[in-house]
Amino acid sequence: MINESINNVRQAITALKQGELIILTDDQNREHEGDLVGLASFVTPEKINDALSLARGVLAVPMTRERAKSLSLSQMTSNNSEKFRTKFTVSVDHVDSKTGVSAYERANTIKQLANLSTTSLNFETPGHIFPLVAEDDDVLTRQGHTEGAVALAQIAGVPPVAFIIEILDQDGHMALEPALTELANKNHLLQLSIADIVTYRRHEEAQLVKAGVTVHLPTNDGDFDLTEYNVGQVEPDLLIRSRRTVADVPLVRLHSACATGDLFSSQRCDCGAQLQQSLQMIGQQGGALLYLRQEGRGIGLHEKLRSYVLQENAYDTYDANIYLNHQPDERKYATAAAVLKAAGLLKIRLLTNNPEKIQKLHDYGIEVAAHVPLITGINDINKAYMITKKTKFDHML
Repeated sequence: MINESINNVRQAITALKQGELIILTDDQNREHEGDLVGLASFVTPEKINDALSLARGVLAVPMTRERAKSLSLSQMTSNNSEKFRTKFTVSVDHVDSKTGVSAYERANTIKQLANLSTTSLNFETPGHIFPLVAEDDDVLTRQGHTEGAVALAQIAGVPPVAFIIEILDQDGHMALEPALTELANKNHLLQLSIADIVTYRRHEEAQLVKAGVTVHLPTNDGDFDLTEYNVGQVEPDLLIRSRRTVADVPLVRLHSACATGDLFSSQRCDCGAQLQQSLQMIGQQGGALLYLRQEGRGIGLHEKLRSYVLQENAYDTYDANIYLNHQPDERKYATAAAVLKAAGLLKIRLLTNNPEKIQKLHDYGIEVAAHVPLITGINDINKAYMITKKTKFDHML
């Protein structure tokens, strides 16, 4: 199954790099629909005309957050109430456009959105092309056509911009199976699922994550080996693994770095206490702790300190992150799962109070055989913080 998905993606990439269109389908539990997808770098008026004739839906242009930011493309609305939170930006036309409607002008606008030498000055708003912003980590974060199309562009090695158009059935309803397969066969189009891309990306992550230096690390909490995993950051993630033999399923903790808690024993959070207790438990029972460079729920130390300023003035940690234009929790777990796989930790007992970690690891192919609570207590200073973790982040406290 894995090899089939990888082969499907590779065939689709070959077709896309030749300027062809493919059909991309999403999960039956989601929209369960199909979009025609092409790479913006290789778009032609003929392909836009074909796409509009075959699919007849809304033509949009998915791109990464970084590309949208470089073009100063703001979100179409500040209150996104769309069912799947699709991130439409303001619509655009290239400045050379007259009406912006023809297949020729649409193709030019799309191609220029992928031209990394263009800037916001090369476009006017509103227009007739609808850019979409993909989530970071594309399909590993959100399994939508937006993310799938951007992932395909990135895998192809071209600027991360694509074009998509929803496929309508002949009666005007959204085309589902078997109509999508019939369309693919009739027009000699490759058909790919977002699930195939997810499988490919997970395989790719696992191949990229390699163990670095390993050292013996005897500590007050037990006898450990410490291995670095360089995943493209300034500092590597660290896997601290007990030398104690484990007959049962190993105990594993994913711990996101917290300089204030881990190094300075801050009482504003429970991070330092969680790290200490985790190492003690793993030292006694065997297993490993993965130390992830995701300070401040992924927003970084500088932004976390800015969040602290707000928290000193009646904001909680959830609302402070939003106020600073961050997600409440920006941590990613795809790389963490890849490190666990590289270390042979495919089936674990997870030491956590966070149900999202359990779900994310499951999504990325790690079997969580059991959830082990991590209880460190509450003090007068972090009481409000702990309540926020329980009520807004759904932690099991």
